[in-house]
Amino acid sequence: MSACADNTRKVRTTRTTAVLTGAALLAPLGLLAATGNAAAADSGVWDRIATCESGGNWHINTGNGYYGGLQFSAGTWRAYGGTAYASTADKASKAAQIAVATKVQNAQGWGAWPTCSARAGAYGNAPASSGAASSGGSATTKSAPKAAPKSTSKSAPTKSTTRSAPAQTSEAPARASGHPNRAASRGDYTVRGGDTLSGIAERHGTTWRKIYAANRAVIGGDPDLIMPGQRLDL
Repeated sequence: MSACADNTRKVRTTRTTAVLTGAALLAPLGLLAATGNAAAADSGVWDRIATCESGGNWHINTGNGYYGGLQFSAGTWRAYGGTAYASTADKASKAAQIAVATKVQNAQGWGAWPTCSARAGAYGNAPASSGAASSGGSATTKSAPKAAPKSTSKSAPTKSTTRSAPAQTSEAPARASGHPNRAASRGDYTVRGGDTLSGIAERHGTTWRKIYAANRAVIGGDPDLIMPGQRLDL
């Protein structure tokens, strides 16, 4: 084998080794570049940005036209729905400010906080907000109304045990009072003013004694004293 051939093989081997070494060095860099855009920043990035922007005071208002921990301008706060929580960022809760900041970051990137995001090491997408933001910083939890307990005891139907006694329809036979009715055979007579037993007896063809005997209970002890309206059996 000639010396020229050996030299050619050494050159080729050196070139192959250099290519492989370069690829090995570039692979991690490519992986970092590929994952950098898809990965999300850690959950503490907003606290670090707030520390840089406002000293970590989420309700600061120095009068410089910027409000809250992440120093929103009034226009940006309105444009990204912040007024649903409060009129300005300093009056909203920390969770509400982060929720609005996430919208701003999704639209503008970390360049919305150019200096402080770099200091905070922000990269990729904004971290997902933890918990729902509420207006005024307080979450209101409404407990579901409890259903009223159902009554399981059933009242037994009330039975009437009192029976009304059957009405008695039988009546004692009426007793005949006074003398038997003789009007059908001989007729009754009503005493009129000026009547006497003898005059009545004469008009009816009988004697005064018979009339008195039949009506002594009505006339009384004196046959000569009869009163108008008395009814006499003849």
